[in-house]
Amino acid sequence: MADWQDLFVTAADGLKLHVRAFGSAEATGLPVVCLPGLSRSSADFEELAIALATSAVRPRQVFALDYRGRGQSDYDKNPANYALSVEVADLITVLSSLNIARAVFVGTSRGGILTMLLATLRPEAIAGVVLNDIGPVIEPAGLMRIKGYVGKLPTPSSFEDGAEILRRLGEAQFPKLKSEDWLRQAKRTWTEKSGEFVLLYDPALAATLQDFDPEKPVPDLWAQFDALAEKPLMIIRGANSDILSAKTIEAMRARRASYTEAIEVPDQGHAPLLVEPGIIKQIENFVGHCEKNATL
Repeated sequence: MADWQDLFVTAADGLKLHVRAFGSAEATGLPVVCLPGLSRSSADFEELAIALATSAVRPRQVFALDYRGRGQSDYDKNPANYALSVEVADLITVLSSLNIARAVFVGTSRGGILTMLLATLRPEAIAGVVLNDIGPVIEPAGLMRIKGYVGKLPTPSSFEDGAEILRRLGEAQFPKLKSEDWLRQAKRTWTEKSGEFVLLYDPALAATLQDFDPEKPVPDLWAQFDALAEKPLMIIRGANSDILSAKTIEAMRARRASYTEAIEVPDQGHAPLLVEPGIIKQIENFVGHCEKNATL
């Protein structure tokens, strides 16, 4: 029996969007919606989603999304549609189509930005938020690093070769990962088709960062972050992150009177992988807090 079910939702413009659903539809726990990073997919949340869906304390449904152009979702012929405004509209379509009225959102990097945008449009849909290595201030050095590889990775000859490519790129931020960790990430970055390895996202995603200039200030998202003011919040930061600074976390906490929890993951950068049992348990406990808070 599979640990998940693959669902497809049609976006407003006709593109098919893939959603990986974990857990039983009969589960009564507050659902969780997982939103990946810019070039990542629903597969990144497999360990977390299975743990939450099969929890002995409170099983619940977990939905992990593939944005357009990623994973099993359709690619867009117009790269300009790989934009936050389009993707948040897609997210709202998915929530409506799957009858997800209220959930806890786990947003990694771009997924956290989409969650903040959702809070300005559908605040009632959000029961709590986990922002994984993202905040209202994004460090330009990290964006420049991401711009350097999105859509530009060399083609590996095998998954093992792909693991080595990723290790060379990411070892400075993730110095403690083992060979099997890099191999897992490689299998979540490429797929094999007709004997060739291809990215699990549209290389045209590179267009989303083509106009980024590190000499110009990155627009902040404080207004969007403040839309989460009444929501329970967990902030996760990789200790080696070059996207979310410790200073920004201090500023985030200073603006909030409601429940806020901050965790720093040692020996990881952007973005923490959320695969270790300890961090998964902390997220599970936070989701439980959100559930209790929602019933008050």
